Amino acid sequence: MNNLDIRDEIRTSGLRFWQVADALGLNDGNFSRKLRHELSDADKAKIRTVIRKLASERED
Repeated sequence: MNNLDIRDEIRTSGLRFWQVADALGLNDGNFSRKLRHELSDADKAKIRTVIRKLASERED
């Protein structure tokens, strides 16, 4: 499976995939399809930034 690191980060942060997709301006189906193919380092960095932001908002 591709992008296991991103998938694991979303799960361990307690977020849902749809929340990350929404923050990226994508619908959840498109985000899931995007994860089927290995992402570039730049795309992964953008997603990780969103994950950290959402996780910190969730903690507050």
